[in-house]
Amino acid sequence: MLRTATALLAAGALSLFAADEVKEINFGIIATEASANLKTDWEPLRADLETAIGMPVKTFFAPDYSGVIEAMRFNKVQLGWFGNKSAIDVVDRANGEVFCQVIDKDGNPGYWSLIVVHKDSPITTLEELLAKGKELTFSNGDPQSTSGNLVPGYYAFAKNGVDPTKHFKRCINGNHETNALAVASKQVDAATFNTEAMFRLEANHPEKAKQIRSIWKGPLIASDPMCYRKDLPETVKAKISAFFISYGKTDEQKAKIAALKWSGFKPSDDSQLLPFRQLGLLKDKAKIESDDKLSAEDKKAKLAEIETKLADLSARMAKVAAATK
Repeated sequence: MLRTATALLAAGALSLFAADEVKEINFGIIATEASANLKTDWEPLRADLETAIGMPVKTFFAPDYSGVIEAMRFNKVQLGWFGNKSAIDVVDRANGEVFCQVIDKDGNPGYWSLIVVHKDSPITTLEELLAKGKELTFSNGDPQSTSGNLVPGYYAFAKNGVDPTKHFKRCINGNHETNALAVASKQVDAATFNTEAMFRLEANHPEKAKQIRSIWKGPLIASDPMCYRKDLPETVKAKISAFFISYGKTDEQKAKIAALKWSGFKPSDDSQLLPFRQLGLLKDKAKIESDDKLSAEDKKAKLAEIETKLADLSARMAKVAAATK
């Protein structure tokens, strides 16, 4: 029964653009904070996009990242804002492609993952956090979040032989805003966060922002990608792409996306995701290497498989780098 329903959904998705006509665009927004806040912040851009492409644009929100990914998979969403990790699933499973990426308000090429604690916490470093793990509660990011899960999952935890779900007294998951507010109110001892979300927290909850501080900062993360479905008519994709690439050039447009802490958008493609595919494999590799329950034979086989994938990715990344010189 479930397989039949899934098949019907997929068939409906494939047939939606059969006549090369689109009557409206559903725009998916990943759940980095409360939907009410996101809807308010995105409304000016949504309205301008609707005018620019000449058809209704409706925003779509879900309680987690996977909800938006699945919506695009079954063509309930044709356009979306994603993080780099979630965009990998959009490209691999939801017939999506990257067409541009955001530019932050200061023109930075990306943003940074953070681990935050309450300002009164005695913990000042990642080493101290890990050393006291069994005494502490921790809130990780959404499993599909780049800055809230993938980056700290490798650089803060896997590289130190730590599985946060087992290392802390209690480990839960939340979006960026929920994590920060939980730390600020001392509901958890520490949580993942990021610098872009910090800008928004300072604007929306300035008193709460003063209650938290960072004890760890990860490496630079490329700015978030925007994706649309590959099977959208080329004319519609061209209109959407042209809108985003040209947006943020006037003072009026800059004011409209100020709440998002962005200054505009620039062209991009699926190659933007290659470093994050690599990071996911490195995280898996570190987890396998530290797994003492695997037999030597199984461990060797799994690591060999990952090394093959890493070599392929390295070759692809080198090819992209050579082409952009």
